[in-house]
Amino acid sequence: MTAKTDFKKTLDSYSARAGHFRVLDVPELRYLMIDGHGDPNTPAFAEAVRALYPVAYKLKFAAKRELGRDHVVMPLEGLWWSGDMDAFTTARDKSRWDWTLMIMVPDWTGQDMFAAAVAQAGAKNAPARLEDVRLAPLSEGRCVQTLHVGPFDEEGPVLERMHREFIPSQGLRLGGRHHEIYLSDLRRTAPARLRTILRQPVVEDGGRA
Repeated sequence: MTAKTDFKKTLDSYSARAGHFRVLDVPELRYLMIDGHGDPNTPAFAEAVRALYPVAYKLKFAAKRELGRDHVVMPLEGLWWSGDMDAFTTARDKSRWDWTLMIMVPDWTGQDMFAAAVAQAGAKNAPARLEDVRLAPLSEGRCVQTLHVGPFDEEGPVLERMHREFIPSQGLRLGGRHHEIYLSDLRRTAPARLRTILRQPVVEDGGRA
């Protein structure tokens, strides 16, 4: 039987504790990605999610069949940014948010395998935004992260402490896009029990992003 790898358990970058900010170096990883803009509580956001998962599962099945490698499909993730980062902390103005939704895939996933998975996912009842999905690497490097437990709308104070207190105290400054990793099944988990890794790439204060 093919051993199944759970990268949430083998990669240190998927480890975080509530109430604890941690500085870590995140390796370059490969993701399925799709872009969007605006409030995540909209049909456009849901369409983006629906485009990612069929490709992720087709890749899983192809790797098991063709390479003898199996893995747990990784959780949904998102990069979030805005012209004014206060839109995430104090104002929480979701209409101003830009985002890239992602699912991490193993490094054995090549462009040919990806193209075949997209074709298979579109063979029947193709998701509306399937053609917008891409496979690309992301290299974040030095980051600060923590675990938030609770509703997404209660992230603001945690991010405020991360951005305004912890990161400057380490001689660092913001150096990339806010990153969230949704460890909970959003369809089955009560808001108070949602577990989300909050990650912020950083650079040395006085350096260049």
